[in-house]
Amino acid sequence: MAKHTHTFPINFTGGIISPGYLLELLEIAGAAQATHIRFGLRQQILIDIPDKNVAAFKSNCGEKQIRFADTPNIISSYPAADIFIHDSWVSEGIYKDVFNLFDYAPALKINICDSQQTFVPLFTGHINWISSSHTHYWHLYLRTPGSQQLFAWPELIYTNNIAAVSKQVETFLSKGDAPEHIYTQVKQASGYISSPRDKEPDLPAFHLPYYEGFNKYNNSYWLGIYRRDEDFPIPFLKEVCTICLETRTGQLYATPWKSLIIKNIDAVHRKLWDYVLGKHGINVRHAANELNWQVEDNCEDGLILKRHIIRYFDTADVRTYGLCFSVRVNRPASLFGTVVIRKQENKHGSKLKYMQRYDILYTADYNANSAQLLLYREGVSKEHLGPYIVSLCKTFYEHHSEANVLQHYVQEQQSLAHLPVAERQVHQCPHCMTIYDETVGDSEQGIAPGTLFADLPANYCCYVCEAEVTEFEAILPIFA
Repeated sequence: MAKHTHTFPINFTGGIISPGYLLELLEIAGAAQATHIRFGLRQQILIDIPDKNVAAFKSNCGEKQIRFADTPNIISSYPAADIFIHDSWVSEGIYKDVFNLFDYAPALKINICDSQQTFVPLFTGHINWISSSHTHYWHLYLRTPGSQQLFAWPELIYTNNIAAVSKQVETFLSKGDAPEHIYTQVKQASGYISSPRDKEPDLPAFHLPYYEGFNKYNNSYWLGIYRRDEDFPIPFLKEVCTICLETRTGQLYATPWKSLIIKNIDAVHRKLWDYVLGKHGINVRHAANELNWQVEDNCEDGLILKRHIIRYFDTADVRTYGLCFSVRVNRPASLFGTVVIRKQENKHGSKLKYMQRYDILYTADYNANSAQLLLYREGVSKEHLGPYIVSLCKTFYEHHSEANVLQHYVQEQQSLAHLPVAERQVHQCPHCMTIYDETVGDSEQGIAPGTLFADLPANYCCYVCEAEVTEFEAILPIFA
C-alpha cells in the first residue's frame, strides 16, 4: 500500500530538546492529524504528516520559526552526562559552549563525544570529536563519506576551535580531498590551538547501559523511555512536556537508540510520571536484548527483521550483554553495531520475501568501534538468522572467556593473604547482603575491577535493592 504521508526531520543539536519548543511542535503536528513522532539515529525528531495537511503544517511551523532539517544533526554524548559518565572534565556547560560556536549548519555528520562513555557511538560521523585525557583538548577522527576508513588528526585540538576546524575540514572533505591533505591545508590556513597527540584515546570496552525506566542518581531520578515500534504518541509526549514545564525540568534528551531521557526528576514529582506512563500504557521495562539494536530511520523492513530475531532470542534465552546489533537494509556506511545483519542485493529481481538473503558480519575482535567487518555467514534466509546469530553470541563469550578471570581472581586474593585484615575488607549492603569487592568491581554498572570503594561515584547504589553507597558497611571477606 502506498504511503500517503511526508516525513519531516527536525534537528536538535546534541540531542537537547526544549520542552516548550517541543510542545509547540506537537500542537502543530497534532492539528495536522499526525498521531506520533519518532526519534532518529542522530538524535533528531521525525514526524509523518498526511499529504493533504503538508501545506498547512509547513505554514504553521514557519509562523513559530520551527525549521525542518536538510542537513545531518550534530550528535553528542550530552544525554549520558552525569548518569552514564562520571568524573569527566566534559561538563554539560562545555557541550553547550561547543554547540554555540557553530555558526553554520554542517552538511556532514559531526559527533562530539566523551571518550569515557559507550552510550553514544564515537565514529559514526564524518567528523568525530572525542575528548582526550587533557582538559579542553580533543582527538579528531575523519571519515570520508561512503568510506569506513578513519584518519586520526595528528594533534589534539582545543575546545574553542572545534566549530571553526569542523567548518574548514568539511569544506575539503566535501571536495573529496584525502584526509592527509586536509590536515596540511587546515594547519596552514588556521590558527587553531593544539597540543601534541601523545597517544590513542583510552576507550572503555563497549557495554550498553540499561537506558530505560526510573533510575536513581544523586538526589533525584532519571527516566528512560523506549518504544518497540519507535512510535511515541503525541498525546503522551504533550503531557510529558507539560510535566517538565510545571516542574521546571528544562531539557529532554534524544538518544542514538531512538529513545528519550528525562533527568532531574525530583522524588516528589515521580507520581506525576507514574500517572502519565500508566495513563498511556507506556512500558518502561523491556528486556535488555531488545534495547541494544540500531535500525535505519524510516525502515519498516528493518524493524520487522529486528522483531523476528528478538523473538528467537527470547526462545533461546540468550545473553547479549556487551554486544549491539545493527540491521542494514540500505547499507548505510555508519550504522553502529558489533553484529551486523546486512540485506543482500536482489540479483534475480524477485520480489518474493522468502527469496531474500542476508549476510551476518561482526566487527574485528568484537570491538564495537572497529570499522573492519568480518563475514560470519553469507546468504542466510530470514528463518535461519536467529540460530546463526545466537551461535555468534556464544562465540563472543567464548572469546572473552579465554582469559581465566576466576583463576586470576583467586590468585590475586592469595597474594593478598599476607596483608593486614583492614586492607582486605569488602563492603556489604546491610539490606540485601550484596557484596561490593574492589578487586571485582561491578560490571553491570560500569565499575571496573580495581575501583576502590572510596572512589565509587556518589550516585552508586546496590544493584539489587538500590541502597545508597553510604549505607554499605565494611566487613571481612569470606576468604580472610
